[in-house]
Amino acid sequence: MPTFDLPRSKEQRSLFGEILDWMLAPLLLLWPMSVLLTWLVAQNIANRPFDSRLDETARALAQQIAVQAGPDGPAQARFTLSPGAGGLLGADQTDEVYYQVLGLRGELLSGDAALPVPVDLEPGKPGKVQFRDDAIDGTPVRVAYLWVQRKGDPAAADTGVAPPGPVVQVAETLGKRQHLATEIIKGVILPQFVILPLAVLLVWFALSRGLAPLNALQRRIRGRESHDLSPIDEREVPEEVSPLVRAINDLLARLDKSMSAQKHFLADAAHQLKTPLAGLRTQAELAQRDIDAGRGDPRELRKSLQQIARSSQNAAHMVNQLLAMARAEDTGHSARRQLVDLAPLATETVQDFVPRALAKRIDLGYEGPDTGDAPGARPELRVEGHPLLLRELIRNLVDNALQYTPAGGTVTVRVMDDPFGQVVVLQVEDSGPGIPHTEREQVFQPFYRTLGTEVDGSGLGLAIVREIATQHDAQVTLEDANLRHRPGLSEQAGAAFGPGARFTLRFPAHVVPDAPAASPRPAPGATSIERPLAT
Repeated sequence: MPTFDLPRSKEQRSLFGEILDWMLAPLLLLWPMSVLLTWLVAQNIANRPFDSRLDETARALAQQIAVQAGPDGPAQARFTLSPGAGGLLGADQTDEVYYQVLGLRGELLSGDAALPVPVDLEPGKPGKVQFRDDAIDGTPVRVAYLWVQRKGDPAAADTGVAPPGPVVQVAETLGKRQHLATEIIKGVILPQFVILPLAVLLVWFALSRGLAPLNALQRRIRGRESHDLSPIDEREVPEEVSPLVRAINDLLARLDKSMSAQKHFLADAAHQLKTPLAGLRTQAELAQRDIDAGRGDPRELRKSLQQIARSSQNAAHMVNQLLAMARAEDTGHSARRQLVDLAPLATETVQDFVPRALAKRIDLGYEGPDTGDAPGARPELRVEGHPLLLRELIRNLVDNALQYTPAGGTVTVRVMDDPFGQVVVLQVEDSGPGIPHTEREQVFQPFYRTLGTEVDGSGLGLAIVREIATQHDAQVTLEDANLRHRPGLSEQAGAAFGPGARFTLRFPAHVVPDAPAASPRPAPGATSIERPLAT
């Protein structure tokens, strides 16, 4: 059996998970940075007390240095370690302490020769202790050093400037410092291992509480009946969710309106279908009763059959109109639009009604450009639309005109373009009784028929016209035709001309890019060709 790979649907995103990620990601990113900053601060804090001790030791050793004039004239530095200063250099249980005293010319006066000499450092201010990190035999140490203030030096008295004096250095290994820094880090970092999971838990709890109104809104919507389209109370949701609730309420209002219109439409359709179906049943029962009673009069049976045929034709017409209305309301046609030339579409549709016009002795004619022109010769008459729907629109207009025009009247279909090339105009006018001003908006509603007429119809034709025109962005206007009296027609048919009705539809014209300049066109109707198709 062949297998088919179904398209994989896009993974659904979780709002809760996404907010949680955006809140925890910075927290988890800042935590290592916090550890690093804590370690640096701990190192600085741990150095302070021990640097202070090194400072005191270096100053105590500096006080043991004396600069004296030598026997040959140049000054010499002398260092004598007193018991008090030696106590400061006592052995430490954790760290090793080193010291070094250098003379005026860098000679070693006392201390450890392994302690590096700061030859690459600029001489500092005499008497000011400075610190640096160094190493002795690969062991890191902290070093405090200073240049000793030279007092009573003859060279300084002669020049007025005291040259750099002897150097005192005191170094200590980092054992106690590292231990203190470690204790500080432990005291700060260890609580964070408890605080971090607690913070994650509190964030999760806060998000759960924050999204609780959404869950409550979801439960209220799911708990509604399928027919309940009442708006949701915006006061029961958070302010941030109000725009979403308003959008849902707007959708519910439009859906309620659409469903109400559909229910009304179905109720009217069912009511309208009852009449032809009831006629079918009545005539069939009458014919059956006559046959059962032995009154098989062929003329009565023929009359019943004619009534059955008429009722079935009305029912079929009603069903076709309902299907046409459904096609007109299908918004999917907008995705299948193409360029349509209204002139040949109008003539072909009008020709279909020629037999019916001849039967009623109605002058059915067409006015417009010659449809025999080469394709593309009339780009100004092309519109973007669906050919089937446009043909249905013209059919309903012509059908409506033929129904309400008495025998001997006229019906004209006209196609013309705008002199400025902006619209394409379609007109259907008749010489019937016309439509009163008070009813001109109502006639476009489904199942509405003008009062005082005895014409059989479904009341859907003009509603279909309005729906198709709306889908094609066309404007529909209705006015009196005010046709002039044509001698010979009304006298032969015995029908008086009424004000008539003229339906005008203006479609947006399709503009052909880079089209050659057209020759100047006269006013609409000046060069139109009137071709009576049925007289």
